[in-house]
Amino acid sequence: MTEADPLRLLAVHAHPDDESSKGAATMAKYVAEGVRVMVATCTGGERGSVLNPALDRPDVWERLPEIRREEMARAREVLGVEQEFLGFVDSGLPEGDPLPPLPEGCFALVPTEEAAAPLVELIRRFKPHVITTYDERGGYPHPDHIKTHEVSVHAFDAAGDPDRYPELGEPWQPLKLYYQMGFTLPRTRALHEAILASGKESPYAEWLENWDPERDMSHRVTTKVPCAEYFAVRDAALIAHATQIDPNGRWFACPLEVQQRIWPTEDYELARSVVDSPVPEDDLFAGVRSEVVVR
Repeated sequence: MTEADPLRLLAVHAHPDDESSKGAATMAKYVAEGVRVMVATCTGGERGSVLNPALDRPDVWERLPEIRREEMARAREVLGVEQEFLGFVDSGLPEGDPLPPLPEGCFALVPTEEAAAPLVELIRRFKPHVITTYDERGGYPHPDHIKTHEVSVHAFDAAGDPDRYPELGEPWQPLKLYYQMGFTLPRTRALHEAILASGKESPYAEWLENWDPERDMSHRVTTKVPCAEYFAVRDAALIAHATQIDPNGRWFACPLEVQQRIWPTEDYELARSVVDSPVPEDDLFAGVRSEVVVR
């Protein structure tokens, strides 16, 4: 790696604010180390809710799509990352039994071959060495998160193939693909127990009571990135998404110093790699740094 050719990381997310709640401290850490970090935001979050009671007002709802872009711009500055919207429309989170159909033209209904095209173009232009995204469940079952997973895997494979999307630029093969593994049972339980030990009420009690252990993904974690010193940056980026984050809610119920002491990493699963990188790892660029220098 040289100054003229820095390492590059691309984080693919469904909506504005996802980049700040999933892997934000990792991104801030790598930015501080001189890595170029790009966030690809698949949708504009147009069908999101206003989750901060202080902003649940008619004037906010009227401008929500515009406001979410403004919030994204502020979070981008906090994290020090580059960011681009891929141009798709939020699918919303369907509720009810049975679930209602998804809105016509939304991101989740776009055929994967078509939906992956803007991401393939971005990969070929930005040339990331590493890509992060969601697992096959989407991290949680929002249709846009699941679609983001599908599009990311498709684009990872297609971007380096000269026979696919030939009109979208010169081929570029990313070297590693990771799934974010932030919400695991061991992490949640460890934070819960630490809060109780401090004599405070844990916000995770009901969550843990209803947790199905068979749904836990912690056994798939391969990579733990130490980034506790950037948790405050992560929190500042989250707060920048003011309509989406209640500053008095669960996100901030666990004291920062407890998080830094009990679980000082952000965790990932190495899903694909075309370089030699034995696991477990503590660096998303393990096996990549020497490869880039050789190139």
